[in-house]
Amino acid sequence: MKTGSEAPYLSLVIPVYNEQENVPVLLQRVGAAMSQLGRPFEVLVVDDGSADQTPQLLADGQRQSPWLRVLRMAKNGGQSAAFLAGFRAARGEVIATVDGDLQNDPEEIPRLLPMLDGYDMITGWRKDRKDTRFRKVQTRIANRVRNWISDENINDSASSLKIYRRHCLTDLPTFTGMHRFFPTLVKMRGYKVLETPVKHSPRHAGTPKYGFRNRAFRAFLDLLAVRWMKKRWITGYEARELDARQPAESASTPAVSQG
Repeated sequence: MKTGSEAPYLSLVIPVYNEQENVPVLLQRVGAAMSQLGRPFEVLVVDDGSADQTPQLLADGQRQSPWLRVLRMAKNGGQSAAFLAGFRAARGEVIATVDGDLQNDPEEIPRLLPMLDGYDMITGWRKDRKDTRFRKVQTRIANRVRNWISDENINDSASSLKIYRRHCLTDLPTFTGMHRFFPTLVKMRGYKVLETPVKHSPRHAGTPKYGFRNRAFRAFLDLLAVRWMKKRWITGYEARELDARQPAESASTPAVSQG
């Protein structure tokens, strides 16, 4: 497997926040899974302002793994900002994402990658979630409300296990909470999205950093913003540049269009 200075085919972006219990196993499993690709890869772990031993463990990991890049956020900015920082730093033709708590199995990425043929984005559906009953009910309700208000049909929009062709992530609307709506934001721009069931595992160690009370109200406000954007999104246009100084037969340039 070639890594290092060679341009990677795939960039894996992983946001982490106070995940010292998970980082060593995460890096081990990610390295083993990505080596199955048979193509150059890089892994960007975005440390979202961790206050535990996460930064030191990532530094230790870099000394052992030439494919590992570490981005350190100046302060805790949330998952959306961490993903965005990773996307902008990534060099791969294809960009994949997983969570840092190992509930997303990195071993799924080699399996999902061929599904990108004919699509611009693959989004994982945690159909058999390994969470508490309350968390599963909470998520089911949130997805139904999200789909109803945004006129969408994605079963699990907030799953972090996703694979994108690089062009999908260029000039995305950016806002806090955007990570919950990536499939919709990509589809709004005319790209093809495939949702498919993926494995979901119990949390390896540690505790979730976000709960229902500290995200439900903000997520609902974000949902209203996405609904507004979707209703107002310009899906297509055609314009032609004219030049009255040129002869009539050559006075216009080919049309510039979108959609």
